[in-house]
Parts: sequence; structure tokens; C-alpha cells
Amino acid sequence: MFKFKTGDEVIVTAGRDKGKKGKVQKVWGKEYKLTVSGVNIYKRHKKATRSQKSGIFEVNRPITVANVQIICPKCGKQTKISFQTIGKFKERVCKKCKGIVTVERSKK
Repeated sequence: MFKFKTGDEVIVTAGRDKGKKGKVQKVWGKEYKLTVSGVNIYKRHKKATRSQKSGIFEVNRPITVANVQIICPKCGKQTKISFQTIGKFKERVCKKCKGIVTVERSKK
């Protein structure tokens, strides 16, 4: 089980975007990277195709998991995550306030 899930609120702890907050958009588990909205944005020059015009587009690029920390929704502090078995389920738990970290997902 991976410590980060899509929809988690995270803060960047290292790099040029240090201190920025955002939500996790996509997680690459095998590469230990994730994409965070509003963080690690690069400009991409693209040629025109049949479906799109040419131009300069902003692209979110992945950031290493080691450079971010999750923000606990209960206490609002940046924290580490531990796992605990509660009943039949393995839950993510905040190390500071001992609260269960859940993700609010919008239904598609």
C-alpha cells in the first residue's frame, strides 16, 4: 500500500517550489513520483496538429515522493503517515494526532 493517494493535500518540502501546497492528481507507484496541481510546472512548446493549435502550454511534471509531505485533514499539520489495522481494513494514520487520514473523492 502506498502512502499517497489521489486527492491528498500535500506540501512541497524541497526544491524550487518549496512551501507550495496542492492536491495529488496522479500517482506513479513504481517510479515513486506523483503529480501535484500547481507544483513543478514547465512550459512545453508544441507544433500544430489536426486537433490542436500550436503554442506554448503549461504542463505539470511529476515530483519525487521524497520532496513532499502529506497534510493531515484533522490537525492541518504536515506529517508522516503510518499504517494501522482497524478491524479488517488497513488504514493510514497521522503520526501527530493519531487520526485516520481519509480522502474525499468526487464521484465521476
